[in-house]
Amino acid sequence: MALAAALVVAALALAACAPGPNPDVGTPTADGSPAGFWLGLWQGIIVPVTFVVSLFTDTVNIYEVHNDGNWYDFGFVLGLGLFVGGPFGASRGRRSH
Repeated sequence: MALAAALVVAALALAACAPGPNPDVGTPTADGSPAGFWLGLWQGIIVPVTFVVSLFTDTVNIYEVHNDGNWYDFGFVLGLGLFVGGPFGASRGRRSH
């Protein structure tokens, strides 16, 4: 019974993380154009600060939903990767001598 309950809770948690549709893709931002690669890159770099601010206000989001699609996503993930040190950032902690 406990295993079944744990599986249901795990399935619900994973389903809650599934992305939903974004009907606003391509909708212009305040300056008249959707967010592109460069804005995605910048927002990926500053995501830790933006996340903390978003916890205390409803007007700040960590991801711009008014974007031009895949190029914004690529810039966002690249910027986030640059912040955490890229693929080699995790190996900096320990080095064998």
